[in-house]
Amino acid sequence: MGKQQRAFIGLGSNLGDGQANLIAAWQRLGHMAEITLHGLSSPYRTEPVGMDTEHWFTNAVGEIFTSLSPTELLAAMLAIETDLGRDRALTQDRPVDLDLLYYGDLMIQSKILTVPHPQIANRLFVLAPLAELAPKHVHPVLGRTSLDLCGELRAQAGVERQEWRNKESFSV
Repeated sequence: MGKQQRAFIGLGSNLGDGQANLIAAWQRLGHMAEITLHGLSSPYRTEPVGMDTEHWFTNAVGEIFTSLSPTELLAAMLAIETDLGRDRALTQDRPVDLDLLYYGDLMIQSKILTVPHPQIANRLFVLAPLAELAPKHVHPVLGRTSLDLCGELRAQAGVERQEWRNKESFSV
């Protein structure tokens, strides 16, 4: 195993039981030997942004430590999405969506992966749970904390913090 890197993952779901889907994805990440779960934000009920759907999302952000490379982590995340029923070619609606938000302080721009995630600063549904989980984490490109970036978007509607229904069913 290589050096452990801190990474943040955005979790989303707008089909089925959103909370159960996010917990299932989180648990699958935790079952991987190369990943240690560190923290999971509260769930947030969020209005769809830039999508033609009436299905609202459940979103959260998780913090992990991993010895996987960024591309290996992305492959693992995509495999979990597929295992939990996501077909990227079929529809915009999804039982689970996993996005690699940050991987250490790395900046990566390739055909398959851009880190930090290019839309972090524009999405309250990512920044609200990220600011809850890691308010002082600094965006390596923008040089601003999660809390600062979140504060700029607070006027956006459609993002509501909730509580986990079955928090005892998963561990961090």
